[in-house]
Amino acid sequence: MNKAVILSVSLFLFIGTVCCRSSHSNENTHVLMQTSQGDIKLKLYDGTPLHRDNFIKLVKSGIYDGVSFHRIINTFMIQGGDLQTKPSGIPSCADSLLNYTVKAEFNPAYFHKKGALAAARQGNEINPEMRSSGTQFYIVQGSTLTDSELDHAEQNINNSVIQAVFTAFLRQVADSSRKAGHMAEDSEIHEKASSLMFEYLSTHESYTISEEQRAVYKTLGGVPRLDASYTVFGEVTEGLDVVDKIAAVQTDARDRPVSDVRIIKMKILP
Repeated sequence: MNKAVILSVSLFLFIGTVCCRSSHSNENTHVLMQTSQGDIKLKLYDGTPLHRDNFIKLVKSGIYDGVSFHRIINTFMIQGGDLQTKPSGIPSCADSLLNYTVKAEFNPAYFHKKGALAAARQGNEINPEMRSSGTQFYIVQGSTLTDSELDHAEQNINNSVIQAVFTAFLRQVADSSRKAGHMAEDSEIHEKASSLMFEYLSTHESYTISEEQRAVYKTLGGVPRLDASYTVFGEVTEGLDVVDKIAAVQTDARDRPVSDVRIIKMKILP
């Protein structure tokens, strides 16, 4: 499946209100994330401008300061950005930050290697456009993989994309019928969506993990099954040891840290 085509599944971008708005024109933006376990330096990719600019606005607004890493899974990832974990609460002018999403920006050059910074999102069942959470993000820890495991991951990636595209076709057909004043039966919707899916599959190649990416996954490690489904928009440039340290903390049955791991402050580096 052509990776560029996956972008067509996404809809328009909605950016919610933030307390402090700012424009950004600098290249190769770097961010310092000071955590209760140590400092992590991040580089934001210019190839994902919607996510880059959204993250910059949030960092500059100070909205991340005090937020916890609320979901941690060792050998997988550390997730933060849930503003409801902020001790001081959410400013009244930032209520919309809880619900807004960002259009997916899948770039074949950016993948889920160890240290990748990516956007969390809701699952394909309710979010077939694979739109990103406006505020929640994760940093990949992962593990090294074999070629056999990468082959399996590749298959899972294609299954996930196919599921999302087909769900999007179902919604498209249903919405079109509704707007035309025709309440189509489920069987009719499914038949039309299946026809669109057949055409889609016959004109697009399957997703493949490149040899260069395989080399990274087999040495540095990562979580390849998330590629082409979750937007990667940056990477750790310093502090992978801190990521490992956070990933190793004790968690409960819901993957929440027993003791808080907090972002003390984030700031844009000069």
